[in-house]
Amino acid sequence: MKRYILALVAVALAASVATPVVSSASKRHSEVLGFDVMAPVVEPYTGTANPIREVPGGGLPWEIDSAKGELHRDGKLEVEVEGLVLARRAPVPEAQQGTNPIPSFKAIVSCLSATDGAATTVNVSTDLFPATASGDAEIEATVALPSPCFAPIVFVTSPNGAWFSVTGT
Repeated sequence: MKRYILALVAVALAASVATPVVSSASKRHSEVLGFDVMAPVVEPYTGTANPIREVPGGGLPWEIDSAKGELHRDGKLEVEVEGLVLARRAPVPEAQQGTNPIPSFKAIVSCLSATDGAATTVNVSTDLFPATASGDAEIEATVALPSPCFAPIVFVTSPNGAWFSVTGT
């Protein structure tokens, strides 16, 4: 009887330890991109002269306090930015420095893909999400990723698609 109870306890302990490991492993397996930093748009990427993957930069330089996010293979995207505001320097007009004049942000996921055997860039975007005057926003959406989706990049953009921050440093 003692052996039976010990065996039951051992099985219960093993099951409780194994369950979180399986969940954590499957989450990692579905994650295509995880990031905890984004870079703000700065010269020479402001404006349309030097787009990244066909996405133009915002017209003025920006700065960002923090950012994090995840992109999953099913297209689920989560991005959180804090302090995404116009830069506190020229050429930003002094009255706008350190502010976010845009009430809504969206995200663009850019993938290198293939169409009819040719390399292509495919950009897919989310709907708009509210942003505060202090530059805080949470974007949670599902986008239709192309197949394949190599080297994904995530942008936080204006409603018109000009980027203010991008994955990277």
